[in-house]
Amino acid sequence: MECEDFQTLMRELYYDRDNQRGVGKMFMRITEELGELGRAIRNHDEQGMKEEMADVLAWLFSLGNILGLDMEEAVLSKYDK
Repeated sequence: MECEDFQTLMRELYYDRDNQRGVGKMFMRITEELGELGRAIRNHDEQGMKEEMADVLAWLFSLGNILGLDMEEAVLSKYDK
């Protein structure tokens, strides 16, 4: 799956709900997911790490949608050097 496809999927599934949450609550959810990822890493829980990495990525892409950012463009503008 390409970045654009994933961002579109997140928009289709969650945009309305996430837009109602607002940026502040979205950011709080990302930090919660990062905490869950940290626990999975500390516990050497490979399945947990996979799930939490996916959750962090999903929340980041959803936040990108709320902020009107093209996530692929953002990544490439920073790291495609």
